[in-house]
Amino acid sequence: MAVKARPVPPPVAVYNWTGFYVGINGGGGSAHKCWDLINNLGVAVVPAVPEGCHNATGGTIGGQIGYRWQASNWVFGLEAQGNWADFTGSNSSLFFADVTDRTKVEAFGLFTGQIGYAINNLLLYVKGGAAVASDKYNTYTTSTGVGIDSGSETRWGGVVGAGVEFGFAPNWSVAFEYDHLFMGTRDVSSYLITTGALSAIDRISQDVDIGTVRINYRFGGPVVAKY
Repeated sequence: MAVKARPVPPPVAVYNWTGFYVGINGGGGSAHKCWDLINNLGVAVVPAVPEGCHNATGGTIGGQIGYRWQASNWVFGLEAQGNWADFTGSNSSLFFADVTDRTKVEAFGLFTGQIGYAINNLLLYVKGGAAVASDKYNTYTTSTGVGIDSGSETRWGGVVGAGVEFGFAPNWSVAFEYDHLFMGTRDVSSYLITTGALSAIDRISQDVDIGTVRINYRFGGPVVAKY
């Protein structure tokens, strides 16, 4: 008696995360800043005098480019990200009467490696690497709003983050990501608006928390057949 052949199941499409990708992102963040005065009008302040802390908060938008390669369920990648930001905040100085200290984070960049675990078109990942931020500072008279001095810096530090990404179309994916930037403590000089002379040097610490929604387009074959 002939044996009836069993039907062969159709191949199952499996999402493949390998390839170059580009994308855009947007969200919000908060930079925690603490100021300690170490020099006033060219005269060293010893010990340093705390001026207070504040959170500089606001929105951000930018883009990213990267490459991923998938081995079994594991996904590895490299990424560069650049963002415009408008994180602003202020506090009344604890040392100077009628003076407000203000911070603005204007931009930041991230250069990271990634490792993730893919469940078909769902990717869970962590990332880490280097971070850079463009910061501006100024003080003004609280009662009148008249500017006193200003300073700026480009600050390097580190970043760790985590995200979840969903492939909703063959080459398109959406991700939700959180990043924490460890930006350390730096000495920042401020200069008088009226004369340009040295006004003060503050030792300023900074940590940044950022949450973004990301849309990526990946180049290359979107799926592989698995029987």
